Amino acid sequence: MTFQGKSVVVTGAGKGIGRATAVYLAARGADVIALSRSAADLDSLKAEIGCRTRTVDLADVADTRSAAEEACPADFLVNCAGTTELDGFLDLPVETFDAIMAVNCRAPLIVSQAYARDRIARGAKGAIVNVSSVAALIGVPEHTAYCASKGALDGMTRVMALELGRQGIRVNAVNPVVTLTPMAEKAWSNPAKSGPMLARIPLGRFVQPAEVASVIAYLLSDEAAMVNGISMPVDGGFLIN
Repeated sequence: MTFQGKSVVVTGAGKGIGRATAVYLAARGADVIALSRSAADLDSLKAEIGCRTRTVDLADVADTRSAAEEACPADFLVNCAGTTELDGFLDLPVETFDAIMAVNCRAPLIVSQAYARDRIARGAKGAIVNVSSVAALIGVPEHTAYCASKGALDGMTRVMALELGRQGIRVNAVNPVVTLTPMAEKAWSNPAKSGPMLARIPLGRFVQPAEVASVIAYLLSDEAAMVNGISMPVDGGFLIN
């Protein structure tokens, strides 16, 4: 796969899957426009791959919309930014629920609208990948808001694929199992909690960020020209067990 001469917006590019995706695509010729809340992370990424950068608070509607519009035009979009907090269902504050939904689902809506409107106005095709999770498909203790946000993102992905596909813009989701990112370390550092999850994965390990990045690249590429509206597990067989 080559992305020579193509531009890609990647949200959440400072860490984890987003950073791995930015690095992966840049190594294959893409001009990456990296969005992240952390200026330090963006500076580090820019030094590594020479990307364009924009700091953004994806929990803020106006800032998100402004950053998305500034990033256009771009050939492709990867909505990768995500956040979580650990709360049992009965203890989950409404404010926490709203904050997680804002970053994990509302921000992809805003960024995708700006991207798709620009592509349609130009009469250009495109592709979007939304980074979801197996948490969209199962219940995970202490992850009420996260599971809800990823389930909503999967649902939105299907509607986007249906409507934008008719405009020449493919939309798909990837659904990794636990991926070894800084956010995952916060949620899964306790062996008592991670052990049962790991035991359900037939391949016997968690996912590396670069392994998700390669699937994202495939879904953006012409190799996936007829793939539209799917939620693709990257889970080592977790969901079949």
